[in-house]
Formats: sequence, structure tokens, C-alpha cells
Amino acid sequence: MGQNITLTAKDGFKLGAYRADPQGKPRGGIVVIQEIFGVNHHIRSVTDRYAALGFLAIAPAVFDRVEKNFETGYDGSDMDKARATVGKADLNLRLADTQAAIDVAKEAGKVAVIGYCMGGSISFLAATRLENVACGVGYYGGQIAQFCSEKPKAPLMLHFGEKDQSIPLSDVEKIKAAQPNVPVFVYAGAGHGFHCDERGSFNAEAAQVAACRSQEFLLKHIG
Repeated sequence: MGQNITLTAKDGFKLGAYRADPQGKPRGGIVVIQEIFGVNHHIRSVTDRYAALGFLAIAPAVFDRVEKNFETGYDGSDMDKARATVGKADLNLRLADTQAAIDVAKEAGKVAVIGYCMGGSISFLAATRLENVACGVGYYGGQIAQFCSEKPKAPLMLHFGEKDQSIPLSDVEKIKAAQPNVPVFVYAGAGHGFHCDERGSFNAEAAQVAACRSQEFLLKHIG
């Protein structure tokens, strides 16, 4: 369904992206922000799913400034490589590259930014810092607590797992206290990465409930 495209950030940097178009007129645009594993098979699949729901969906390769076409799986050696790569990726440049995707996705109308793991944090910051963001959805973003005092310019929805070994519930409570108008959902028994059906931490029930909530949120805010 999708195709590889090239985006151009405002500083002139060219990065790759995966784009999936819906059949017929799109109801809006969605920018899908990767986990630390790159725009891999799972993220392309997620992008395709949003296109199947009627959205123009674009997943920018926000690690391209570190390593072009970076993607890994989820085993031990891949996890180490992914963690090393995200450590080299400047946050402000990842946001600039997210903006480049938003600027293309807005051809479809209002734009949502949806992210997973690292992308969940980017989605939060997209709603507080970037332009032309109609709403944001973040799944288990580990850096959100660090930035939770920032004021959103667009509606947000956040999802976390109760058993997330990377994000303590104290961080989730900190986010709730700082953002009382943001719906924050915690899924019983779910761990980090519960949305990804290619990881051992996949939790089908939590993933389904979170997906339904997210889709309702998208329909409300972008069409």
C-alpha cells in the first residue's frame, strides 16, 4: 500500500519517510513517529493501518541524520543498537524532521501526530512546540514526564502500561498532575511496547482498547 518518499526539513536536510495513501479522498493526515527501532516492518504496518482507515499517513525516518534507513528488530543485539542510535539523535532535529512530515501531511487537511515509545514523547512535544498539529496521541513516551509542564497547543491523548518497566507509575502521576485536561490511560497488566504485535510485550486487549480510544479521538479532532 505504501511507498518510500523523501522529505525536506527547513534546514535543507533530506530524510526518508514511508507514505501510505488511502483509497479515495483522505479524511486528514497522520504522522506516525517510530519507536527507537526505526521505520521498520511494524511501523510501516501501523502506517498502512491508518491509511486503511482513510488517512494520509506518513512515517518520517527521524534517525536518518544518524544513520540512513535505520531499522532493527527487537532482540538483544538490536535493542543495544537502537539504544545507541537514539542516544546520538538530537531531539530538536527529530522534531524538525517531524515538522517536515507534518508539512506534507497537511495536504490531506488537519494533521495528527501519533507516536510509540520514543515517538510517544515526540508526539507530546509536537503538540506543545510544532505547527499545524491538530492533535497528538502518545503511547508510552518515556520522556514525557521530563517535559510535562509544557503547555499543549493541541488536544492530546496519552497511553501507558501499568507494568511498564521503563516508565514508573510515579511519572504517569506527574504527567496527570501537570496536564489535568489531557486524558491519560493506564492499562492494567500491560508493559512497555504493548501496542506492538511483533514484540514479546504485546498485549492484545490493551492494544485494542487503546486503538479504539485513539480512533475516536482522531475522528473528533481531524475528521
